[in-house]
Amino acid sequence: MSAPSTPYPSPGAAPPQDYLARLNPEQRSAVETLDGPLLVLAGAGTGKTRVLTTRFAHLLMTGRAQPHQVLSVTFTNKAAREMRERVGAILNRPVEGLWLGTFHALAARMLRRHAELVGLTSSFTILDTDDQQRLLKQVMEAEGVDLKRWPPNGLMAVIQRWKDRGLTPDRIPVAETSDYANNRAEKLYAAYQARLITLNACDFGDLLLHITEILRTNNEVLASYHRLFRYILVDEYQDTNLVQYLWLRLLAQGHKNICCVGDDDQSIYSWRGAEIENILRFERDFPGAVFVRLESNYRSTRPILAAAAGLIARNEGRLGK
Repeated sequence: MSAPSTPYPSPGAAPPQDYLARLNPEQRSAVETLDGPLLVLAGAGTGKTRVLTTRFAHLLMTGRAQPHQVLSVTFTNKAAREMRERVGAILNRPVEGLWLGTFHALAARMLRRHAELVGLTSSFTILDTDDQQRLLKQVMEAEGVDLKRWPPNGLMAVIQRWKDRGLTPDRIPVAETSDYANNRAEKLYAAYQARLITLNACDFGDLLLHITEILRTNNEVLASYHRLFRYILVDEYQDTNLVQYLWLRLLAQGHKNICCVGDDDQSIYSWRGAEIENILRFERDFPGAVFVRLESNYRSTRPILAAAAGLIARNEGRLGK
């Protein structure tokens, strides 16, 4: 599963500038703490992107890993492009062979390698929202559901919530059931998933759901990724949902060299499944984890920071900075 790559630094290449000298003490600690689990609590404007990109480059420069041995997860394609460019700038050379991208892009890349384990082929199609709604409508019509009373977008929201929580149709607990369409949501979910397999297709929720299920049930596949990824880097960890959290936790069971950067004061995506509990239980999931707090703000003025701190301090469900 690995690919050969040129050692870092390149033979004969000009040495990079002292990339560590630009870091403050807390940032440098986050970059140089390479072994074991690390949670970096980074408020807005504290240089978390610099920490992530410098840490990535440092792993390569110290020979701890080759580019393909680092799994680096972002929330947007823009963030992934920026990280690739910044790492290349530090190293004075383009970086190739990376496992760097969004959760969905990386999950899709993995799933195409193992698609047959969930009844698909590697050429499966990824449905957009419109195609997903059309397919749901067909499934609901086949089951005699009154579409005026129970529109497809309502069922799509229920199914997406289940997928965000890593729940396949046969593993929905009583606490997660839905009364949608007169308690037929689970049956419709199962029918929809079967129809997707027949069409050799996935929706976006399936990308992480399927690969997480494969990693959970296939020890050989999981072990192969443990051998491949020596280090894992995760941005915006406070915005992960449950299936993203499960995927990361499975992959990190090998070397346990996982570095998550996030801010428990900035979780704003609970409406799309993000669970702040993921960052709060990091130490329980990874005993012995190191915590580094980035508290020097380079973006906001002192009065703004003081006002924000006064409001945030009232929140008891936080790790504190």
